[in-house]
Amino acid sequence: MQKTILVQRWVTLIGLALLGVKFVAYFATHSVAILTDALESIVNVVAGFITLYGLHIAAKPRDANHPYGHGKAEFLSSGIEGALVMVAGILIVLEAAKKLLHPTPVAQLDLGMALVAACGVINFAAGKLALNTSKKYNSIAIGATGRHLISDAISSIGLIAGLLLMHATGWLWLDAAVALLFAAIVIVTGAKIVRRSVAGIMDEADEIILQRMVSTLNKQRRPEWIDFHNLRIIKYGNALHLDCHMTLPWYLNVHEAHQEIDHLALIVRQEFDDTLELFVHTDGCQPFGCNICSMQKCTVREQPFLKQVEWTIDNIFQNQKHSIANAQPR
Repeated sequence: MQKTILVQRWVTLIGLALLGVKFVAYFATHSVAILTDALESIVNVVAGFITLYGLHIAAKPRDANHPYGHGKAEFLSSGIEGALVMVAGILIVLEAAKKLLHPTPVAQLDLGMALVAACGVINFAAGKLALNTSKKYNSIAIGATGRHLISDAISSIGLIAGLLLMHATGWLWLDAAVALLFAAIVIVTGAKIVRRSVAGIMDEADEIILQRMVSTLNKQRRPEWIDFHNLRIIKYGNALHLDCHMTLPWYLNVHEAHQEIDHLALIVRQEFDDTLELFVHTDGCQPFGCNICSMQKCTVREQPFLKQVEWTIDNIFQNQKHSIANAQPR
């Protein structure tokens, strides 16, 4: 978590410096397109400080009032960032609409475009750093920052292209038109960030993580693991919580069953990371599970082994043990 805080701190300081550069570009050119870029950078800085605060909260250890930790603070901070991005887009639309009706000349365009281009390159690099950090540490908050910055960098390319076209044609209205296009990209980016944040707060299932988990269990399955069912994965900031039921041979003692859970924990933590927390309920097998159980030396088998059922998101999610009838829970 300290790594994510460090990266977010640097990204925020970079955003603060770029904000000053963009306002220099605006005062030199009086371009509404560059002004909208500068206004959006204000949101970058404000959202950066909010995200930084959210990461500090999320890094706090669990306590009596927060038994699952403070990771949900990341979803809140990224949601606020997305909302601010959308507000910035709306303000850009209002400003651009005024200039579209009353176009004004643009001065020192070469200087303005050079400054915007430099800011775009730096934003792209900072965004990639934030996204890479997000993937490594499972941080949705810094991931939102990264997507926001990369969107800003891509928008800068369109902004420069529009200003070049305006310079070549003399059509002053293009300045406002470019600003409107830029605003649309900003609003869509903000909406996507809010959508991801709400999904996290509502514990929406992440199919990518679920598929990784199912694939790992299929590859590393042991004969004692007759089935997994009622599996849930919940994200709390950069931490994952896995709940599931594991069906084991009924005659295993408590120590032997616990060894199977320990082996499961080792496998899934190697695939994900040490922040993953497991809550596993063990079930004893039933006779209808004999023909999907591959235990070779089972002395209490009541039916012959026929085939192994491959675990999928559908059958591992259901709260029922598996059978061979249709390779679905029963």
